[in-house]
Amino acid sequence: MSSFVIERIKSICYTFSIVKPNDIRGEKMFWIQVLLLSLIGALIGWMTNVFAIKLIFRPLKAVKVPLINIEIQGLIPKRKKDIAKSIGHTVETELVSIEEIIDKLIEEENKSELISEIKNKVKKIADEKMPSIIPGAIKGMIMGYVDEIIESEGENAINELSEKLIHKAASKVSISEIIEEKIIDFELDKLEEIILNIADKELKHIEILGGLIGFVIGFMQGVIILQF
Repeated sequence: MSSFVIERIKSICYTFSIVKPNDIRGEKMFWIQVLLLSLIGALIGWMTNVFAIKLIFRPLKAVKVPLINIEIQGLIPKRKKDIAKSIGHTVETELVSIEEIIDKLIEEENKSELISEIKNKVKKIADEKMPSIIPGAIKGMIMGYVDEIIESEGENAINELSEKLIHKAASKVSISEIIEEKIIDFELDKLEEIILNIADKELKHIEILGGLIGFVIGFMQGVIILQF
């Protein structure tokens, strides 16, 4: 049974290579046969990887195949919502949170600048609202006292305010949901273009690798089939 299968495989190979068993003469013809099978294997391997890369994005919308009643759709378009949700969750839990963003906005340098701005604002308002009949010396004493209070209590007030802001923002703002919505709303054509532009070199290498692997497999098959 096994010899029958081998003979059938040989027959098919001879048919596609347009060389009949009785036409093979010597080593030269043998290597021509092997080379032809290797090239066919390389073509198959290269085309397989090209199609596999295309199927990452294409087709964008589900296409129903007649007779077999199945739908074909690109991997990313089909799993877009799941991918968006996973990326959003990963970014929020592993990379950055709303608490870290607010903490970054209100660092020590920012606190000093904020306190200085509050002092200037209070001084400006005081100059505008205080009656002109109040002597300048008294105004200076009042403003000096206000500056001392802001200087001593300003940082604590900012810390309390930032904690309240963080708590409120954390309960109302979800980075994962924002990222998820942005990815879902992003056009697939543009996303495909961006990824292909970034990974063009690597994807070409994958295509070439498919051809090389196919060539090696075709070569081994040719040697085995024609030799035995």
